[in-house]
Amino acid sequence: MKSNLFSLLGDHPAHGSDPLVHDLHRTLCKDEVLERVDRLSKQLTNPAGTTVAVVAEGIDMLVGMFAVWKNNQVFVPVNPRNPRPDIDFAAVVSSAGVEQGDNDTRHEPGVAFVLWTSGTTGQPKPVLHTHESYLEIIDRVLGPLRSKPRDPDKDPSPNLIPVSLALNAGFYNALFGLRAGAPLVMMDRFSTADFATLVSRHSIRSTVLPPAAMAMLNDDPALESLSPLRYVRSITAPLSPFHARRFNERFGVIVLNGYGQAEIGEVIGWTAADAKQHPDKIGAVGRPHPGVQIRVDSAEGSSVGELLVLPPSRADGYADGSDLSDRITDDGYVRTGDLARIDAEGFVWIEGRLSEMINRGGNKVYPTEVEEVLLSIPGIREAAVVAVPDDRLGELPVAFVAGDANRDLEAVCREHLIPYKVPARFEWVEQLPRNDAGKVLRRELAGSCDV
Repeated sequence: MKSNLFSLLGDHPAHGSDPLVHDLHRTLCKDEVLERVDRLSKQLTNPAGTTVAVVAEGIDMLVGMFAVWKNNQVFVPVNPRNPRPDIDFAAVVSSAGVEQGDNDTRHEPGVAFVLWTSGTTGQPKPVLHTHESYLEIIDRVLGPLRSKPRDPDKDPSPNLIPVSLALNAGFYNALFGLRAGAPLVMMDRFSTADFATLVSRHSIRSTVLPPAAMAMLNDDPALESLSPLRYVRSITAPLSPFHARRFNERFGVIVLNGYGQAEIGEVIGWTAADAKQHPDKIGAVGRPHPGVQIRVDSAEGSSVGELLVLPPSRADGYADGSDLSDRITDDGYVRTGDLARIDAEGFVWIEGRLSEMINRGGNKVYPTEVEEVLLSIPGIREAAVVAVPDDRLGELPVAFVAGDANRDLEAVCREHLIPYKVPARFEWVEQLPRNDAGKVLRRELAGSCDV
């Protein structure tokens, strides 16, 4: 095998007695983490290439992950708060110990892990990544940062991971931190008070947050500051410019979007230099990372179309035996299923999912545009616009909103949108249904109403 992600732990530059992993209540040095990994790996007697599910959180998930890789087995992260994926495993690691399974199916050498797609518009799919491809996915973002001179007498800032390692975003950012030679700060579950405590305790200046977590921090009246935090990258779900501005105004923290998918990793993002030079572009997902090529497949006369990406590497396929061939163009680009436009400076603006675009009698309605108007109304916490069938026009937009507003929602939409983009109906809900990554489950909303 050419590479193994276990090296990110085994070859980490920290000395054995140096603190390597923290959570709210404990700190483990590098030797302690390696000892726990070694002890667990000896209990995993299944052959190389077989799948091992790790049902855990925080440091325990991290230890399980590296134990699996030490044995050249295939890691499957499972959030203990969610139902276990409907596949068989060679072994399952949990707080109860190691449970042997009966699935001895072996993946090809080099396969590192299985992660599920978000499943916001369809059923989640299990994505296979190799050790080699995922190292490239990390290095395509880390490479430009490494080119900057670093003070050898200054330790790298810890990487705070405020989401579950069962999510692609948590998994990626933990490995990214280790690849950068940094220690990790883990959160088993997100809470605003714990997040603020860890930011202060470990002098975190830059981290990642899902939009739902930013909303929780915004809405917590007990929080006076998130100092010394300066930058937050939005992860797991689209972030509206409205919520980015709101977070910045409340805490003085610059919020940057990014873009990626489970199959291709992060392909578009921001640099600190871009953030300083282009404050008017906040709301875009950034510009392509080095080595990534992109284009938009749009109809003649339109600047918006499906985003196509040619990354240096991508997932091998899916654990169900299918591959990505139906998403690959003749010249090798991956069809993302996302609608986007690219401006004159090369910044990419995501307009929504192709499958979520609403065709109202031949007129195209992009839900994100309508949602941005709704979110600008004081008192509206959440908004999602979905398509429902209509016998005359084919589809109609219906808006689901959460919050407490005293404004006429239809009147506000008519002030800011052309008539065919105004929702046909407004439904009030306590909160929007979301998956564990914080993405709105639009299929549930669409299935809950008829016009």
